[in-house]
Amino acid sequence: MTEILALLQNIASLLEKTAFRQMSQVIFGMLVTSGRITMLGLSRWTEKGGSYRTIQRFYHSAISWKVIQWLFFRKCFLKVEDEYIVAGDEVVVSKAGQNTYGLDRFFSGIQQQVIAGLSFFTFSLVNVREERSYPMQATQMVKSAEDKIASKAKAEAKKVKKTGEKKKPGRPKGSKNKDKQEVALNPELVCIQKALQSLLETVGAMIALRYVVLDGHFGNYPSAFMVRQANLHLISKLRSDAALYPAFEGEHSGRGPKPKYGAKIDVHKMDTEYLKETSIEDNLRTDIYQGKFYNKEFAFALNVVILLKTNLDTHAQAHVILFSTDLEQTYDKIIKFYSLRFQIEFNFRDAKQYWGLEDFMNVKETAVTNAANLSFFMVNFSYALLQPFRKQNPDYSTLDLKSHYRGCRYASETIKMLPQKPDAILLADIFQQIARLVSIHPVFQPSASP
Repeated sequence: MTEILALLQNIASLLEKTAFRQMSQVIFGMLVTSGRITMLGLSRWTEKGGSYRTIQRFYHSAISWKVIQWLFFRKCFLKVEDEYIVAGDEVVVSKAGQNTYGLDRFFSGIQQQVIAGLSFFTFSLVNVREERSYPMQATQMVKSAEDKIASKAKAEAKKVKKTGEKKKPGRPKGSKNKDKQEVALNPELVCIQKALQSLLETVGAMIALRYVVLDGHFGNYPSAFMVRQANLHLISKLRSDAALYPAFEGEHSGRGPKPKYGAKIDVHKMDTEYLKETSIEDNLRTDIYQGKFYNKEFAFALNVVILLKTNLDTHAQAHVILFSTDLEQTYDKIIKFYSLRFQIEFNFRDAKQYWGLEDFMNVKETAVTNAANLSFFMVNFSYALLQPFRKQNPDYSTLDLKSHYRGCRYASETIKMLPQKPDAILLADIFQQIARLVSIHPVFQPSASP
């Protein structure tokens, strides 16, 4: 418990004394518990001062999580000499019932279907050198009544379009050209833009952030426009069938406006002038191409990287199209930064598997917000707790950490039953041995001294 209190001192200035005590009890309970992370489950594992009502009061307190996450990251993990990028993604957790705040139907990437649950969009800071993601803030995505009506109308229009008559060729009568420079962001992107702006304001000038990495769902112009409005560059993925055009370089005939686009490129028959790198591994050849191309959905050129893989036995091919709005960025940086986006998925896994993101049963808005953000805070907090153990054993895992604290809890309750308390040396040895019993990678308790 002493190491927990020591780490929490980094954010003590942001919490009232009562909230600080409550938080220390909740975190200890999350480290010790072997079952689902619920308020009732935590109250059964905490020590004196961690009753159910105490934990309930904490979950219903107003807490500025974005400031807490940033201060803790700054005190424990920030290395100003390293390069950082922003990674963002949505995580969907399944929930039952009808009264939970924000409960709706969202698409779950894990289950590959729409499910009833809650959606949180999370931004994290990724250390490029360490290749590790640190979640900074989670914003709940709540659909308003107007959004639901608009979404339903859009779905109905698609059904009518599928079953109705074929569209007449040519442009509809009375249609006008649209200005691609200006985009009306949908409610999802508006919410994400506010969260991104909030993150940038919190970080301030402490870190020079230039890139935001999002998955293929955001590989479109409105998303790029949203990121560019924040003076950042977007790195994402285009659809595999995206139409790409080089800039027109031929002679203008003199009639009409000068063409903007050249001939559409075939990603399976790229010119060698765009080839940057070729490698062969396990009879699979990988060709990497890079060029400045246009897509007619975007109002500006894109820095496109195409990874074309060819099976040398069957000659079957597959490709991925990545892009960056930074036209000067090198192809290896685009590939590396996009691959680092997946680190946020490990944050989601840990938050669900160990820290209650999938377990909480809170229904009120404040309690739901606290439960989700506490899960992501524990991802960072547990990583800080793991560092001393990993100096002795690099394979020491989160399961080992939870086993260690559970063993300490058993030892504490056992010693209370003894008629006479052992001396300090024997007491420390008892804690060490019991705490190591069920660990997969057992190590001795690291010394508190540096």
